[in-house]
Amino acid sequence: MVREIQQDRTPNLFALQYSISEWTVAHLMLIPRFAFPLSAVERRKPLRASAARAGWVGCNILLHAIPPDARIVIVANGVARPPAAVRRQYTLIQPLAKIEAKQRGWTLDVLNAIRALGKPRFTLSDLYGTERRLREVHPGNRHIRDKIRQQLQILRDLGLLQFIGRGEYRLGP
Repeated sequence: MVREIQQDRTPNLFALQYSISEWTVAHLMLIPRFAFPLSAVERRKPLRASAARAGWVGCNILLHAIPPDARIVIVANGVARPPAAVRRQYTLIQPLAKIEAKQRGWTLDVLNAIRALGKPRFTLSDLYGTERRLREVHPGNRHIRDKIRQQLQILRDLGLLQFIGRGEYRLGP
């Protein structure tokens, strides 16, 4: 999965939850192919020697590591969202596909950190508060604050947030 993300060959993921007793779709969510940061991949233990595919290593997809913007709900609680709303959400995040796959992970991780702040307006200082988490996800980078500022510019240029001024930002176009 890591190789697929790095080579920009990740498939779209549809996560489906259904009710067996009622034969209905309860929840359906799309995660577009360009919305998987490496931080969302958790390596599993290799299969035991006694397994049919001994040594094979799988992974878990950590949904919380994918920004909420990129978790596109199509059906919630058995009710389909209006197609226009689904298309609008997809269109808002589609510019992320323009970023080179190897660089996109940082952008997605910073967007996820912004969303974790839980407010539509935030300051650069607020985002610096996520520095420790970003350092854990990207241990090879020694210039986390510089990278945060760079990613804010990218997110601004993609139209996912607005620079208000003096270190203050607002989510959305």
